[in-house]
Amino acid sequence: MDGFERRREQKKSNILEAALALFMKYGIQKVSVAEIAKEANVSQVTIYNYYGSKDHLIDQVIIFYIDNVWEEYEHLLKSNIPFPDKIKQVIFEKTDAANEISGDFFNHFMKEYTGGNTYLEKLYAEKVIPEMINLFDEGKEQGYINPSISNEAILFYIQMFTEYMKRDDVAKAVLPMTEELTKLFFYGIVGKTE
Repeated sequence: MDGFERRREQKKSNILEAALALFMKYGIQKVSVAEIAKEANVSQVTIYNYYGSKDHLIDQVIIFYIDNVWEEYEHLLKSNIPFPDKIKQVIFEKTDAANEISGDFFNHFMKEYTGGNTYLEKLYAEKVIPEMINLFDEGKEQGYINPSISNEAILFYIQMFTEYMKRDDVAKAVLPMTEELTKLFFYGIVGKTE
């Protein structure tokens, strides 16, 4: 990549970062291209040259956001931290980030998520599920997960748990019970039987 191409990619990255920060704080509708340009230290013309329209920029920002979140999760899943800590972070750690997203940005994000054949669905099918299955296999090998429980059941259980955690009234109440809920997640209400 030559110097021109590097500068071009850096400008595009600056635009995406600036737009994401503004959208998360103020919402998509309240942020203008002029404000994004000012924050990214580029001209409005540069934004239109790279992205064509604000709508296309929004789509690219959502993809940028998804990629950043996945990169964090992937780093966590491939790390050497103990298995129980990985599970705890997968379930509990993202609630703070979710609370910082403006409602308007969240609605656009959910439209992308539920739109059918989306970037997020593709990422989930091609990367997230295989990594989660690797995590479950790791848990089974280390004796944390009963090998008779299917990976599909575990995925379903985690999805139920994390969906419930996204509710405003739940996230704040759960924080003091994180340790207890982690034990409940691993051992059920009976406790460890072996």
